[in-house]
Amino acid sequence: MTDGSSTPDQQALTKIDTTVPHSARIWNYWMGGKDNYEVDRIAGDEYREVAPNIETMARASRAYLIRTVTHVAGECGIRQFLDIGTGLPTYDNTHQVAQRVAPEARIVYVDNDPLVLRHAQALLTSTREGVTDYIDADLHEPERILAAASKTLDFDRPIALMLMGILGHIQNYDESVSIVRRLQAALPSGSYFVHYDSTDTDQALKQAQQGYDDTGAVPYVLRSVEQISRYYEGLELIEPGIVSCPLWRPAPSETDIETTDVHGGVARKP
Repeated sequence: MTDGSSTPDQQALTKIDTTVPHSARIWNYWMGGKDNYEVDRIAGDEYREVAPNIETMARASRAYLIRTVTHVAGECGIRQFLDIGTGLPTYDNTHQVAQRVAPEARIVYVDNDPLVLRHAQALLTSTREGVTDYIDADLHEPERILAAASKTLDFDRPIALMLMGILGHIQNYDESVSIVRRLQAALPSGSYFVHYDSTDTDQALKQAQQGYDDTGAVPYVLRSVEQISRYYEGLELIEPGIVSCPLWRPAPSETDIETTDVHGGVARKP
């Protein structure tokens, strides 16, 4: 018997706007996922018509996440991850990659999209030894994110801060730098910053992004590699530095590498 009130899952569903495309759902579509709506597929197809390499970019970004998390959990020995702007669960999510290396790893995901929340609650499960948690919060409020994350993560021990393809949604560049600084300031020495964002290096991509922004969806700002590099100031960049994501420590078997207009890097906090 119920009291007639809606469940948190139902409440999340009522907040989903299926009349306007959403970047997480479109990304899911480009990745071959099924958690999207017709409005997202239409926008994704229109974007791809102008910038045909966008699906390559999406898959290259996921491959980059797999390599960077594997490296940070493995060679760097990090056991705590704060993944902000995680998007919809697909394959090889952060907790799956990290806990394959270290089953005791603790992962906190942060997003503020109701569809992401619904799927995160159902799919982002942890190993028995580790922890996976989800915070419904906005990147514009870093202090709120940090306070909530501290309930799961120990901020006296190193943490990997992950901002993967999310900073372009902060329209004001100076604000995006400020948010990064505030998040990094809360991390102890020995922590890592793992990041990528799409760049303004291709005219077709810029045109496609403008067409997407014009739909009324939350815009995404393509920035220069020089602007992106400011996010790493004060940190120790790991080789090969800030590069097109496919060039970040590819597997030895990868010989014919196609670069993309997504740049990122991994850096250690001294």
